[in-house]
Amino acid sequence: MVKDFYSVLSVPRKAKPTEIKKRFRELARQRHPDRFQGDDKARAETEFQNLTEAFNVLMDPIRRRQHDMELDRPSGTPSHDPSQVVRVYLNRGIRAYKLSNFPEAADNFERATKADAKSYQAWHHLALTCVKEKKWLPKAQVAIVKACELKPNHIPYLKLAGKIFSLSGMASKAKQYYNEAVNLGGTDPSIRKALQALGKSPEEEPGEGKAGLFRKMW
Repeated sequence: MVKDFYSVLSVPRKAKPTEIKKRFRELARQRHPDRFQGDDKARAETEFQNLTEAFNVLMDPIRRRQHDMELDRPSGTPSHDPSQVVRVYLNRGIRAYKLSNFPEAADNFERATKADAKSYQAWHHLALTCVKEKKWLPKAQVAIVKACELKPNHIPYLKLAGKIFSLSGMASKAKQYYNEAVNLGGTDPSIRKALQALGKSPEEEPGEGKAGLFRKMW
């Protein structure tokens, strides 16, 4: 049975954040474990944990919405569709990205991947955002590889993977993704330029020679 956090805090479901915060502070003062001893202290600790959990859930718009869905669902129905939660995180992340708030964008996209690890869009957006900070490149690598695995043969993802591994100093991996994009989509001046910047033009790939596949493509 779903725990009703509104009941835990004794607030109505339409309570505003300010009301929730005020009520939590009142109950927290009353039930703080430091005010009790013995068995009463143990019970107070449990109640205090419940109060804190309820407060954290109801003060987070996404977690609160999810909790409301759980309360409204008839008993015995399956758990919520993670795609709904993912959509909320993606929208929040995209808004933050457009405002150049990349830390917030990355945080929301990462939350989206945790809500649904099979969302290739979430992984792609996370990778795209992590390119903005050099220290985030390791996370960008993981994210773009996952996106490419979940949505194979998708040229924009392969090109982004090439860029990320190139920025990370991993030329071999970068060429692998760039060349895969070329094999799928044919001539692309931006990829040719990227490969040349890595120190070897497409025509010089092993096994192709000057009359090989990539010369024909360009």
